[in-house]
Amino acid sequence: MAGRVEGKVALVTGGGSGIGRATALAFAREGARLVVVDVNAEPGRETVDQIETAGGQAEFVRADVSRATDVQAMIDQAVASFGRIDCAFNNAGIGSTGVPLHEETEAEYDLVLSINLRGVWLCMKAEIDQMLKQGSGAIVNTASVAGLIGLRGSGSYVAAKHGVVGLTRTAALELAQSNIRVNAVCPGLVRTPLVGRGIARMPGREAMLLANEPIGRYAEPSEIAEAVIWLCSDAASFVTGHPMVVDGGWVAQ
Repeated sequence: MAGRVEGKVALVTGGGSGIGRATALAFAREGARLVVVDVNAEPGRETVDQIETAGGQAEFVRADVSRATDVQAMIDQAVASFGRIDCAFNNAGIGSTGVPLHEETEAEYDLVLSINLRGVWLCMKAEIDQMLKQGSGAIVNTASVAGLIGLRGSGSYVAAKHGVVGLTRTAALELAQSNIRVNAVCPGLVRTPLVGRGIARMPGREAMLLANEPIGRYAEPSEIAEAVIWLCSDAASFVTGHPMVVDGGWVAQ
């Protein structure tokens, strides 16, 4: 039985850990060839090794998504290696500062926005250019429940993730008749190294976050990956402009 993205080429940013690694592995399992992108080479190559050990095909590209030259080089390498990009998962990001909005420094704000919003925008620009040339494609961006609601101690992060949802909806409308779909996933609390580091900086944060999860637990990265694969698959052919919530019921409250 063919996989859900059999024969497609997928690009995953932030593919060295967490949701990115889980999604890259899921793409490979479902029949895609992979371009795994991360700013850190060692974990990115580890993801590629895992894919190849399981019989898949992948290559690693190091890129800082906040740099336009890195992003264009990433796209150029993917096309040189595989000829096209059918699925793009713009997942690279950093966590919140964990301080009240008025205590965030300009440098902290700028760093979060440069990666979590500008980085997604730069990736989308380059991916869309390529997908228009080839006549098709599917893009999924990692937003967050923080892209739909406010969260204390996360001003810059909330601003960036709201921006990702806005970019997703705008691009979906602009590309609706170009055979290119653009969606987002909005995870709640996920068991990733990024979340773990953020919680470690803020005593009491974990209990507060878990209290907001009606299911009462963390999501596993693989559970977010399943949503991404579906949104990129032909099963979601009439879905575009959608911020898909994968949050254990958080924003239903």
